[in-house]
Amino acid sequence: MKLKSVLKWAGALLFSAAAVVAVLRLREVRAATALPTAQVRKGEFLVITRCRGELRSRRSVSITAPQNVPDLRIVWLAAQNSLVKEGDVVIRFDQSSAKQQLQEKEAAQRQAQATLDQAVAEARITAEADRLALSAAKYAVEKAKLEVSRQELLSVLDAETAKVNLESAQQQENAQKATVGLHEASAKSKTSSLTRVLEQAQYEVDLTKSRLSKMEVRSPLSGVIVCQPNYSQGWMNAKPFKVGDQAWPGATIAVIPDLGTLEMEGKVEEIDRGRIEAGNDVKIRLDSLPELTLPGKLAEMSTMAQVSFEWPPSYSFRAYAKLDSADTRLRPEMNGSMDVIVNRLKDAISVPAKAVFTKDGKPIVYLASAGGYRPHQVEVLARNPDEVALKGLAAGSEVTLVEPEADETSPAAGGKKEAKK
Repeated sequence: MKLKSVLKWAGALLFSAAAVVAVLRLREVRAATALPTAQVRKGEFLVITRCRGELRSRRSVSITAPQNVPDLRIVWLAAQNSLVKEGDVVIRFDQSSAKQQLQEKEAAQRQAQATLDQAVAEARITAEADRLALSAAKYAVEKAKLEVSRQELLSVLDAETAKVNLESAQQQENAQKATVGLHEASAKSKTSSLTRVLEQAQYEVDLTKSRLSKMEVRSPLSGVIVCQPNYSQGWMNAKPFKVGDQAWPGATIAVIPDLGTLEMEGKVEEIDRGRIEAGNDVKIRLDSLPELTLPGKLAEMSTMAQVSFEWPPSYSFRAYAKLDSADTRLRPEMNGSMDVIVNRLKDAISVPAKAVFTKDGKPIVYLASAGGYRPHQVEVLARNPDEVALKGLAAGSEVTLVEPEADETSPAAGGKKEAKK
């Protein structure tokens, strides 16, 4: 019986020991796999200066409300940020009032034309009647002259009568000539006055037609339309122009930037200004399109620092990078980052920046293995916001991205575990 009891206790102890060993191994395996890790990479390492910025357009065209056109109410407007082609209609204003005015002006023009035509016809009739009357007066003068020339054959009384008749006929002729001149001057004055009325009516018609033609605004170039704020309700309540808004002559309703002239404008800190220069390669990433990386080249740098309107104020330089290739999804004022490549290290060993820690004032990484994590001292060659180029690591190794706790490391963990024992 004693032997059986001893065997039972021995079996229980062996089972417990095996369970403890299995739990310890499981904890070690879990400790080795619980923390996030990254693989040591070998390849080209880019030394960069990162700055924030936004897309800008070098060239843009403003679309303004037409001048000298009253009652500019928007009845149709191209959608905000929509693509338009050169010559497309982008804005339509309400034409109902202008069309009604055109009908009234055309009616007035037709009336003025009819009045002028009537005056010209009446002047012609009067001129013809005056011509006939003048001809009759001239005939009477000639007849009277003939009677006077026969005075030698007539008596004294008849000769005097003939002279009187001649004078009377000449006076009538002169009076008729004056009447003709008066009628001609009057007809000319009336015709000129009616012609001016007609010209004014024609001008009003042409002006109204011109206003009508300006109530359809077309795009001067291909690009994307960006509606501008409407400040008619005050600066605090300004919102982009929309259908139904009343515009004023000359108001900037929209802007069409030339997408072919897009560039990245970045803010470079003073400490980084001396590291970069025009001609450096850049990589551009946009917040709204994180999957897109746009290569480019730094075109120019501002010579003077600009102060920000934030508090406390800061000073920064402006860097402008041209894109090597455009994308139809790009829009002005998109925010993003610009990495200016300062140097390139070939065949460099690099790890994520999160994988480098400091111990006793020296840089280290934690190498991951099946038994835990082992601190390993390294030499830093270069840094950028995402990666660190190192010396003293083998490519393909696994390093942790967070610093392990002391009881999870090995061989340091071994010492602590022994102390616990």
